[in-house]
Amino acid sequence: MAGDREQKVTPWEARAAEGAAKIDFDKLIRQFGSLRIDQQLLSRIETLTGKPPHHFLRRGIFFSHRDVHTILDSYEKKKPFFLYTGRGPSSEAMHLGHLVPFLFTKYLQDVFDVPLVIQMTDDEKFLWKDLQLEEAHRLAHENAKDIIACGFDPKKTFIFSDLDYMSSCPNFYRNVLRIQKCVTVNQAKGIFGFVDTDCIGKIGFPAVQAAPAFSTSFPSIFAESKEIGCLIPCAIDQDPYFRMTRDVAPRLGFPKPALLHSVFFPALQGSQSKMSSSDPSSSIFLTDTPKQIKQKVLKYAFSGGRDTMEEHRRYGGNPDVDVSYQYLTFFLEDDNRLAQIEQDYRSGKMLTGELKKELVSVLQDLIGQHRERRKAITDDILREFMTPYHHDFYH
Repeated sequence: MAGDREQKVTPWEARAAEGAAKIDFDKLIRQFGSLRIDQQLLSRIETLTGKPPHHFLRRGIFFSHRDVHTILDSYEKKKPFFLYTGRGPSSEAMHLGHLVPFLFTKYLQDVFDVPLVIQMTDDEKFLWKDLQLEEAHRLAHENAKDIIACGFDPKKTFIFSDLDYMSSCPNFYRNVLRIQKCVTVNQAKGIFGFVDTDCIGKIGFPAVQAAPAFSTSFPSIFAESKEIGCLIPCAIDQDPYFRMTRDVAPRLGFPKPALLHSVFFPALQGSQSKMSSSDPSSSIFLTDTPKQIKQKVLKYAFSGGRDTMEEHRRYGGNPDVDVSYQYLTFFLEDDNRLAQIEQDYRSGKMLTGELKKELVSVLQDLIGQHRERRKAITDDILREFMTPYHHDFYH
C-alpha cells in the first residue's frame, strides 16, 4: 500500500511513491499526456527502415512518444528531419544510465541516416550544481568524448557546449530570446516547479534547452530553413522542457518537435529511483574497471531472489524487481537468451549469484569496448565533432 509520499518526476528528481516497488510509467503517460509506443508504430518503423526495431523499443525501454508518426511521414515523403538529444555534464565520467539515450540515438542515426545535434548543458549544471563555470565547461568536453565513443557519424553529428555555442552563433541566441518572450514566469513555475529563492538563471534556462529543437539554431547545417522537423530521444523526466517547446513552436513558425521517451535506468539498489552520479554506490561508471563492476553488482545490485537457496529453488525469483535482470533487459541484446534467463530465474533453476554473474559478463564486455573506443578519441576528433561548419550536408 503506497504511503503519503507521491511519486515525483521532474528534470531534477525521480522517485517512486512511498511503498511502491518502482516508478509507475503508465501514470506518467496519463499525467504528461503522451502516447504509449504500440506494435503498430513498431511495425511502421520496421517497414520504413527495412530493419527490426531496436531492442529498447521492442522491450518497452523507450515506451512513450509524441508525434513520432509525423516524423515517419516526413521520412516516407523523403522530407528532411534531424535528431536532437543532450547531456548535462555534472561528473567526470558518465554512468550506464547516461549511455542509454546515446546508444538509442546512434541506432536512430544509423537507420534513418539523418543529422544529429547533441547539446552539452554546461550552463545548466553551473546554475544547478556547486560547480565553477570553468569546471562545468571542462566536464562538457570530457563527457563529449564518452559520447563520441558510442560511434556517431562525424560527418552528421554536431556536439556543442552551450557556453561555447551561445557566444559564437547569434541565431541560436535569437531563438533562445524568442522562446523566453513566449513563456511567462508564472508558466515556468507551473511547468518546472521554480520557487522564489531560485536564481533567475534557472528560470531562463529552459529556453536554452528548447532552442536546439528549431532548425534555424544551426544555420551552418540547415541554413535558414524553418520547416525541418526534429525528433528528440530522451528520458521521460525531460518531457516538461519539450512540452513547453511544443507549445511555443507554432507561435514562432516551427514544427512541433516529436519525442521518444525512455524509462529511467534504475539505481543498483532498486527501481524506486534512477541511477545517479552523485551516489557512486548506486552507479556503474564507464570508467569502472572489470573488478569494480563485479564488486558493485555483487555487493549492491538489489536481488529478487529468496532468502534461502531452498526457498529460491522451490518458489523461484522475481525478475520484475531484480536489478541484475532489469539491467540485462537494457544490455543483453539476445532475445532468446534473455527469455531463457527470465524463465530459469522465475522457476528457481537459476540462482541470484548466477544471474549476477551473467550481468557482470555483459557489463564488463560493454564497458570494456567503450573504454577502448574512448581511448582513441583525440582532441582533434573532439574538435571535429564540435565544429559546426564541417557539417553543411543539408542543402
